[in-house]
Amino acid sequence: MANRLAHETSPYLLQHATNPVDWWPWSPEAFAEARRRDVPVLLSVGYSSCHWCHVMASESFEDLTTAKYLNAHFVSVKVDREERPDVDAVYMEAVQAATGQGGWPMTVFLTPDAEPFYFGTYFPPAPRHGMASFTQVLEGVSAAWTDRREEVTEVGARIVTELAGRSLAHGGDGVPGEGEMTQALLGLTREYDAGHGGFGGAPKFPPSMVVEFLLRHHARTGSEGALQMAAHTCEAMARGGIYDQLGGGFARYAVDREWVVPHFEKMLYDNALLCRVYAHLWRATGSDLARRIALETADFLVRELRTPEGGFASALDADSDDGSGGHAEGAFYVWTPERLREVLGEADAEFAGQYYGVTREGTFEEGASVLQLPVGEGLVDAERVESVRARLFAAREERPRPGRDDKVVAAWNGLAIAALAETGAYFDRPDLVERATEAADLLVRVHLDDAARLCRTSKDGRAGANAGVLEDYGDVAEGFLALAAVTGEGAWLEFAGFLLDIVLDKFVAESGGALFDTADDAEQLIRRPQDPMDNATPSGWTAAAGALLSYAAHTGSEAHRSAAEGALGVVKALGPRAPRFIGWGLAVAEALLDGPREIAVVGPAGDARTAELHRTALLATAPGAVVAAGVPGGAPGGAPGEGSGGDEFPLLTGRPLVDGAAAAYVCRRFVCSAPTTEVSELKDELHVFE
Repeated sequence: MANRLAHETSPYLLQHATNPVDWWPWSPEAFAEARRRDVPVLLSVGYSSCHWCHVMASESFEDLTTAKYLNAHFVSVKVDREERPDVDAVYMEAVQAATGQGGWPMTVFLTPDAEPFYFGTYFPPAPRHGMASFTQVLEGVSAAWTDRREEVTEVGARIVTELAGRSLAHGGDGVPGEGEMTQALLGLTREYDAGHGGFGGAPKFPPSMVVEFLLRHHARTGSEGALQMAAHTCEAMARGGIYDQLGGGFARYAVDREWVVPHFEKMLYDNALLCRVYAHLWRATGSDLARRIALETADFLVRELRTPEGGFASALDADSDDGSGGHAEGAFYVWTPERLREVLGEADAEFAGQYYGVTREGTFEEGASVLQLPVGEGLVDAERVESVRARLFAAREERPRPGRDDKVVAAWNGLAIAALAETGAYFDRPDLVERATEAADLLVRVHLDDAARLCRTSKDGRAGANAGVLEDYGDVAEGFLALAAVTGEGAWLEFAGFLLDIVLDKFVAESGGALFDTADDAEQLIRRPQDPMDNATPSGWTAAAGALLSYAAHTGSEAHRSAAEGALGVVKALGPRAPRFIGWGLAVAEALLDGPREIAVVGPAGDARTAELHRTALLATAPGAVVAAGVPGGAPGGAPGEGSGGDEFPLLTGRPLVDGAAAAYVCRRFVCSAPTTEVSELKDELHVFE
């Protein structure tokens, strides 16, 4: 028998719809029910590809005895953190403040007024390693609620007061300068793993935003140290087990510092960010490896995460059917020498084992190995490698597949749009640009209402009920701006402007500079969340700052540039102290320090020289450079997309052809160089290696 979650659209919530626990979605009705029954609320937060969320569900939430106790003594509320990042952020802050750590599943006990008073993450079904069992925790909380109510409510009220009293981040004083950038680079150098790439020790996460900063810093300053850290990290990840050597795409993180054994879930946001990182690394260096990884990751996104409606699904699970009736992490991806022989025969299996690092002892569990690429591609027979890879990939396709979270998250689709648009443009893959455009069309059609307000998620082409948060506005605007640059369709610039006007109106603090993660008219929680630091994705704060800065460069809007500069004050304060955790903010600061440059390409529609100049402009490594392309006077060139005819790029206004030929204009900080009609001259001016 299904519970209330059966009416939700979140795949994670639907996974719990048949639990014997009488789950409620996050709603005023759930807390009203807790008040009516005079019981506390159990808040359980997770997401669909979370391994330990599944473990706790199977051990406790599917257990009839546990469910019976929960139903009698609590109102149980289940939240998908990817649908409600605001709820997750507020209570994760409380968990971390109380316990010094956090993670998912997150388990919090609340009063009927939503005040937290007891915290945890995963609880085992029986006492283990000094941890109380989940049943013991439930019994203890229930007893405290019944016998020590005054104490419990005092704890909840005190925690809320302490959270409210925490100083909110602010824009700081002024924008970052050369001193802050140098200090940030030195901080990263100190934490850099010179042996294996990346930063810090295990577990090791892809440092996508930091690598973007390093590439931009190198482009602006010529720092070889910054480029070396970026290139080495990218090569180490690409050759490691964190990268899917057969199908492309990256796992969420590596459990070791050598990038060998991944946590096998694949997230849209990681792969969108890394696709763009490798495309930008190729743009900076011409690396064949970077080109291959960018394209393979783009193809993975389209092949395995694209939805029938044209958007991109959120994630693939780490676990899958292991072939013997059970579920195991990594079952879809790992190999043994025996399984290689079954597919390839003796000779090719021995070759593949050496090439991909498959050993009898194994690098994972029970003698299985995660494929790596320890040998340089140039040292082996490329034709044989491709034959082996294709056969292994085809055999793997016959295995039971990991589950897929099909919800479309606005912010992460914005990241994918930017990555696919740029990768398609760089490598002459118009199909990738088309996929980016289709995803953008879905966001406009389904996620954006008449007032330019975004909804956070959709599924099966149906918008969810949850309002977009700041990262949705920032990342979707970023995607639209990238698409405008690549396609020359001004409609995407206009849509980005709609979203950024909402940011200015609804997310900027009254004092200016600071940004909140939720709109001023969003549901009021115990604290209005606000975090300028990156997590697995750019923070909403710095994502919005980057989009605001690019839009200002396109349009000359002082309001948008001032808001971007005010938001970057936090980077001046935090960049030198915590550069690993504010990488996107540092990348945006690099764009500000460089201008950013404005590149306008004008030429007749369908003209080959116009296309060459346009592609050269897109290959500029200048941090945050904005590109507008079209016919003179501002109208978009080429074949405009549906609804885009008549839209204009302000950068094209007043920029005529030169002697009747296509031309490029490059400006920076209100100073413009002479227009050029020569591709070679534009390459030299923009430092394009190609």
